[in-house]
Amino acid sequence: MAELDIHQIPVLSDNYVYLARCRATGMTAVVDPAVAAPVLAEAERLGWTITHILNTHHHGDHVGGNKEIMAATGCTVVGPRADRERIPGISVEVDEGDVYRLGECEAKVFFVPGHTRGHIAYWFADSNALFCGDTLFALGCGRLFEGTPEQMWGSLSKLRGLPPETRVYCAHEYTQANARFALSVDGDNAQLKARAAEIDETRAAGRPTVPSTLGVELATNPFLRADDPALAAAVGRQGGDAVEVFAEVRHRKDVF
Repeated sequence: MAELDIHQIPVLSDNYVYLARCRATGMTAVVDPAVAAPVLAEAERLGWTITHILNTHHHGDHVGGNKEIMAATGCTVVGPRADRERIPGISVEVDEGDVYRLGECEAKVFFVPGHTRGHIAYWFADSNALFCGDTLFALGCGRLFEGTPEQMWGSLSKLRGLPPETRVYCAHEYTQANARFALSVDGDNAQLKARAAEIDETRAAGRPTVPSTLGVELATNPFLRADDPALAAAVGRQGGDAVEVFAEVRHRKDVF
């Protein structure tokens, strides 16, 4: 299978939009376009022709550029079947277990509700690339606007089963704030301490912290470690199941 060239575009205050181009065919997808103008400008600068939009969920800072990009390029909009009525311009609906081809690059689709009721993620195995929207962040996870702790833990459990070298292309630069919270519940984690220091240096230099890798997330992201007895003890949920521990960690983050 062919691999992707991936270009990251910072927009708004903390969003990332991605251009993902199939090297073999030149077909190019925009992942979660919050806005249109900077995306169209970057594609033109790179000489990439936008043929698709891949949406993970319906929030405005992920679909706000759909219609304008469609009007400018005639591209195909791919999005979650469970949220089709809330995805502007959708013409291809995908769901759990589907495989979607961008040129010669294949994405496996995961249904990952929790942040929203219809959220999906796209995993391009041959490119080690996971586009996970607002389900999984570097050192965090999305708020539960439309889902339950059970749903979100189930969604994260799917994603954490991917290979550790998978690059996590999440949709926001939240990592520094997430690190401060993670240290409040997992302060004895030496890998987390080292990562937090590195993140501070990276942001001070004006560089992005995204993408991370799943292996790093598994070692340092408290939302992926709700079945770790040490984390359960740290949040006062000794003996609790993973969903209970996850719910406590998510609550603490909500009020942090």
